[in-house]
Amino acid sequence: MSNNHIPEPMTHDDEIDLKELFTTIWAGKTLIIAVTSVFAVLAVIYALMQPNIYRSEALLAPVQAGDSASSLASKFGGLASLAGVNLGGGGMDKTSLAIEYIKSRAFLESFINSRPEVLPALMAVEKWQAGDNTLVFDEEIYDGATGQWVREVDAPKQPKPSVQEAHLVFKQILNISQDKETFFVTLAIEHQSPYVAAQWVTWLVEDLNSVLKLKDIAQAERSIAYLQSEINNTSLSEMRSSLFELIQSQTQTIMLANASPEYIFKTVDPAVVPELKAKPKRALIAVLGTMLGGMLGVLIVLVRHFSRKDDASN
Repeated sequence: MSNNHIPEPMTHDDEIDLKELFTTIWAGKTLIIAVTSVFAVLAVIYALMQPNIYRSEALLAPVQAGDSASSLASKFGGLASLAGVNLGGGGMDKTSLAIEYIKSRAFLESFINSRPEVLPALMAVEKWQAGDNTLVFDEEIYDGATGQWVREVDAPKQPKPSVQEAHLVFKQILNISQDKETFFVTLAIEHQSPYVAAQWVTWLVEDLNSVLKLKDIAQAERSIAYLQSEINNTSLSEMRSSLFELIQSQTQTIMLANASPEYIFKTVDPAVVPELKAKPKRALIAVLGTMLGGMLGVLIVLVRHFSRKDDASN
């Protein structure tokens, strides 16, 4: 007669006992509350220490190329490319160029050099005083009374920040984007001072239109000089006629550029001084800090409990 053997259920030591887990957390509630409270206080202090950042933006419309330029580009595109002449006809191409150019170090350098007050406001501001609308500078970086840079840096850096240093900071406060459906461009600046943010957006649009306009005028003048020399060197009537039309298109480019200050972008909605801050989100910082503290507190309690349990079992 064989004995029926009923196997005993297997137990796994690594299984998580939810009852034990909750009991452990409840037993360590004092530590959890203490850690959560510390993190909550630190998060609130950190949030309050962060300066208000204001965002000002402008809505821009790209200036389209004219029909005459487009027709000339299709008619004499091959000849113009051989002569190094730009006939336009691609408004979106100029928009893409403008968007990338405003992000460049070369543009920032000209922007800073033309306005000496820009660099201190970019690199050394500690806070903005709303009462008298003035900037307070970090005394360890810039002396606002004397206008001297006093920061201590290691070579090859200089007390006065270089364009490379300023460019890294500038890219963090600049935002420019284009809507792929409407082609409208939004240009925005974030700064501690809402007045500085609005003023810089206006200046950036003005400088961008002016710089690219002057570049196109200079290019058109060089093209006209080249085309005139080619006319003098050819006797073919058809070729001379084509070259004269190219000169006419370049002359038209110069005339249109000089006639309109809004050469690349037309301002649809200009920048205004923002009344409300864009960041920091102090309530969000406090909530996230409190949650982090709570999770850390629970983790500490569980680690301590299971460490003691392992030591006891060994």
